[in-house]
Amino acid sequence: MSTSIQRYTRSERSSHWVVAITFILAALSGLALFHPAFFFLVHLFGGGPWTRILHPFIGGVMTLFFIGMAIRFWRFNRITPADRQWMKRIGDVIQNRDQNLPEPGKYNAGQKYLFWIMVVGIPVLLVSGMFIWQPWFAPFFPIWLMRVAVVVHALAAWIMILGIVVHIYAVIWVKGTVRAMTHGTVSEAWARHHHRAWYREMTGK
Repeated sequence: MSTSIQRYTRSERSSHWVVAITFILAALSGLALFHPAFFFLVHLFGGGPWTRILHPFIGGVMTLFFIGMAIRFWRFNRITPADRQWMKRIGDVIQNRDQNLPEPGKYNAGQKYLFWIMVVGIPVLLVSGMFIWQPWFAPFFPIWLMRVAVVVHALAAWIMILGIVVHIYAVIWVKGTVRAMTHGTVSEAWARHHHRAWYREMTGK
């Protein structure tokens, strides 16, 4: 029977799930406000007015919890030359030829780049969102700035949504990954196969 290795504490998992759930809610409410084709999503939030009211507050909660996560995990997400080599061999990643890849630490290059996309994207969403937040902040800004903020907000949101979709797909694709965020542990076999450098650090093997 394979021994388990702790990957996340209960506190880290709780923060992750708050960010994940609020991100999904912010994305759905944002899409409902973005285009009439998605307007049916307002029914998830009690109608159009409530969707407009709740969307920025959901985003604010997501931002606060993500800041806590970023402070905890930034040191594991520094980009190294090995990460750049890993990205150059993304074809081997897709075809599961891990023997040809640099050994990842706690996070592989794909996970690290998603982390930094969020580190940049969430503040962009927060600032641009404040420029268009009616009735609290928007009246203090000129109309041209509000129009620019709408475009920036939408672009940043779409980039992050695409990144999270890829992240969710990868989590489902790599068997055993979901357990890390539900139970906090992974098997030794999983760690050795997917994050060999981190495995050696944790076990000394």
